Amino acid sequence: MKAFAARYGASPLHLLLVLASFALAGYAGIRLLDGQEPWTVVVWFVGAALLHDLVLLPLYTITDRAAQILLGSRREPRPAGGDPGRPPGWINYVRVPFFLSGLLFLTYFPLILERGGRFTAYTTLPDDVFLGRWLLVSGVLFGLSALALLARMLRTRSGRRGGA
Repeated sequence: MKAFAARYGASPLHLLLVLASFALAGYAGIRLLDGQEPWTVVVWFVGAALLHDLVLLPLYTITDRAAQILLGSRREPRPAGGDPGRPPGWINYVRVPFFLSGLLFLTYFPLILERGGRFTAYTTLPDDVFLGRWLLVSGVLFGLSALALLARMLRTRSGRRGGA
């Protein structure tokens, strides 16, 4: 086992998971190309990559910087030997639920905006339920993030009080 890990560079479980992910990607690719011209899929992927890199990535960056400036986020000084993985301030407690909510919106926007068309036949749900459910999931994500921030603040406060 150690010889395999030394030669491969990771555990056999890692190799198994990589092979399973390739198998899943291959299956998804076969299903995606079923009944379609391959060039349409290539055009879609190139368009999605260009849209992400040229439009969405600068938009993410501008939005993040604006939130930090407008809401006064600052990087907390870390003591020597402090935890380098500790998030800088509260901004990550906004970033994560915002990102997940946005990802859900990008994935399901035709249904959320009641433009489902053929998709509603697949879901067997009426058009008007998706917006409320997306808002509910987004609210839960932000609520859980707020609770995590509150717990961190309380833990930090009690740690300072106990250490002083």
